[in-house]
Amino acid sequence: MLLDSQKTALERNKLGQFATPPELALSLAQYAREILGKQRVRFIDPAIGTGSFFSAVAQTFPSSQIESALGIEVDPLFANAARNLWKGQNLQVLAGDFTVKHSESAFNLVLTNPPYVRHHHLPVSEKERLQIRLAESLQMKISGLAGLYCYFLLLCHDWMEADGLGIWLIPSEFMDVNYGAALREYLTERVTLLHIHRFCPTDVQFTDALVSSAVVVFRKSSPQPGQVAKFSFGGLINDPKVSAVVSLDRLRRSRKWTQYPDKVGETAPPETALGDIFTIKRGIATGSNNFFILTPEQIEEWQIPSEFLKPILPGPRFVKSDVIDALPDGTPSLSPHLFLLDCRESEENIRLKWPRFYEYLQSGHEGKVSSGYLVSRKKPWYSQEGRPAAPFLCTYMGRTRKGGSPFRFLWNRSVATAHNVYLMLYPRGPLARALHDDPRLYERVFAALQQVSPSEMLAEGRVYGGGLYKVEPNELAQVSASLILDSISHAVHFDRQERLFA
Repeated sequence: MLLDSQKTALERNKLGQFATPPELALSLAQYAREILGKQRVRFIDPAIGTGSFFSAVAQTFPSSQIESALGIEVDPLFANAARNLWKGQNLQVLAGDFTVKHSESAFNLVLTNPPYVRHHHLPVSEKERLQIRLAESLQMKISGLAGLYCYFLLLCHDWMEADGLGIWLIPSEFMDVNYGAALREYLTERVTLLHIHRFCPTDVQFTDALVSSAVVVFRKSSPQPGQVAKFSFGGLINDPKVSAVVSLDRLRRSRKWTQYPDKVGETAPPETALGDIFTIKRGIATGSNNFFILTPEQIEEWQIPSEFLKPILPGPRFVKSDVIDALPDGTPSLSPHLFLLDCRESEENIRLKWPRFYEYLQSGHEGKVSSGYLVSRKKPWYSQEGRPAAPFLCTYMGRTRKGGSPFRFLWNRSVATAHNVYLMLYPRGPLARALHDDPRLYERVFAALQQVSPSEMLAEGRVYGGGLYKVEPNELAQVSASLILDSISHAVHFDRQERLFA
């Protein structure tokens, strides 16, 4: 606690320093002993911090069984603290960056919580160095969006002896996201995956990191034909709430691993998914909602012409009903009443024709809105991407509600577009034609969307610490559309054999 207080939360976030709770470290050391039995232990922690995992190992294994122990720590402050804390114990602490070091001896127990440093905290030069190291070590490629913990786990391969045991406490995000593909390949092709345990997302393991955690356990040995791995969820790894075994063959074919152990008995994908009948896009990413989304009072104050304004929905917390009705002018009958600034006139023309509007744009320069990452890439910088109003919306993120889904489907009967806290569902192909021919079908389609089971939505989405769920357009596109097809089958024929829209 004293060491933590010497750095700000931002500094610790950039270094990925999140202390492991002692009781969690102890449970993982006990699990390691169940697997290793009476083997001599050669322990390594490549991100030792002050030594919480060494402490757990020392409490769990008899001292006579611990042959050697090595800890590596990039932060000199923590390295010195670990040396002082474990002086006289059988622990060697090396200060420095694990990812630049090369193994001089082999270890049969890796037990660690590597730094959770997000990719945007890694300089481009550092990512390139890490990718080169990984290509040299395992001849593997990895996405530039991968966090530092991915490199730690993969580069530690060379430090392990044959049949050595690795137990890694890492974010569970790798199980679902595209940039976790390298880890998933490693765990199914290069080593023998034994067990993945996910903690309940509402039980955040690290109080200062909003991240859902998993324990990954494997042996450094080639997987055998017919190999299976245990997947468990909730509670501690040695006493989970639910568990099941999954074959490595199935894991290799799976897009998402967080569906296990719940979905072990399900094999067939839906005949038709939402992505077959809707074009699904994120709402508009303005780059600065405070500047580009305006109230009527701001519009009047800055005399912004109506031709440069589009109605836009407020955030989901302001949308009390799942049906968004329209006022006579087509704008949503919601409060607050908001409008999106979207203009393609040159600044010089605006200066000559609308001086007050021009002053507002100048405030965007002065406030550095125009130089922001997203904004500066638009031409002109005060224009927006094309997102017409969509008849159906899905909230992008949320927390579970009692007995329900963290996501809401909305029926947008207004002409308002939406920003990027929503996913926008545009009917296409036969569905679009059916709705055009018979607008009464909108109500049936919406009713079917609302009946999509929370479990299916949660299986396709992703979860973060504290029970925060997200669903991306390509994930929502995988949800079954069978309820919708059944609800309007009397009105239109869909060719399921041809997957609708090849």
